[in-house]
Amino acid sequence: MPLPEESLRVAIAGAASLRGQDLKIWMEESGFPAGEVRLLDEEPLAGTVTEVAGEATVIRPIDEDSFQGVSFAFFAGSRAFTKRHGLAASRAGATVIDLTGELAGTSGARIWIPRLDAVLAPPKVAKGDVAGAAGGAIYVAPSAAAIVACSFCCAVGQFKPTRVIIVFFQPASERGKEGVEELSAQTVRLLSLQPIPQEVFDSQVAFNMVERWGPDSAERLADARAAISQEVQQYLAGRLPVPAMNLIQAPVFYGYAFAAFAEFEKPPDAAALGERLEAAGFQVTGIEDPGPSNVAVAGELKAMIGPATPDASVPNGRWFWGAADNHRLAVSNATQIAEKILAS
Repeated sequence: MPLPEESLRVAIAGAASLRGQDLKIWMEESGFPAGEVRLLDEEPLAGTVTEVAGEATVIRPIDEDSFQGVSFAFFAGSRAFTKRHGLAASRAGATVIDLTGELAGTSGARIWIPRLDAVLAPPKVAKGDVAGAAGGAIYVAPSAAAIVACSFCCAVGQFKPTRVIIVFFQPASERGKEGVEELSAQTVRLLSLQPIPQEVFDSQVAFNMVERWGPDSAERLADARAAISQEVQQYLAGRLPVPAMNLIQAPVFYGYAFAAFAEFEKPPDAAALGERLEAAGFQVTGIEDPGPSNVAVAGELKAMIGPATPDASVPNGRWFWGAADNHRLAVSNATQIAEKILAS
């Protein structure tokens, strides 16, 4: 049974991150029924003053009592932060919803995209493999790119494609505030013919597209691509073929753009294909509409995708161009998980 709003306590761990900030904003905008929202983060970021429901609130460091009485603990910061505190939140009895992917390999953790429940049967769960057997349940809310990939596979799967390929163009905000600030600084300095900062990406990302970051970057683009692939494989779980995917760093601040390709044994009916894309959660734009873009999807709950375009050299190949808000798509999916649990 759903808890009364005044008794539903929620924690956002990683509240100072871009994803954590958008999660807080979305909870307020969507009317998520939380009576109390605890904002938590790592020690250097704790003490930051923000706002919840119109009142000033301080982001607190995590201590042994942070998750006591919490119904849902959303982890939205770094993977390392989730690794240190995610299981502790579960042991305290909170239902953990991990937006970082760190707990994907935890025994019993379930990766979930609720909007696809109606178009893809849930995977079989082995007897005794119950999330949170030793505490609160653990759910993994996949990244926006993984949601797009799984949704696209669900949409075209009915038409038996012989191959599916998706190329994602990643925004700088996937590296957090530091990534956004470095892209901004690089853009300004390049226009001023000054040396550019490269502490985050160790490469020029302004006015440029790259398939790898520099060797001194703290993270690797290949690891980000592998993480998306892992989420897609875990969610599809043999129910549909996994697409081939690539990840390119784009010189944009927010929002994924993507190019998807599907080859079919015979051409699919365009109207039926459009209906399946809508059923899988896409906002399908018309031929006369402006095409999907990073700007157009800002703040949108759905990924946008354009109509299928025939490939010039592959007879039954179809290209699709789309875009998704990398934060809003992910955080809205996370709150949908909590809402589904409350409604069950």
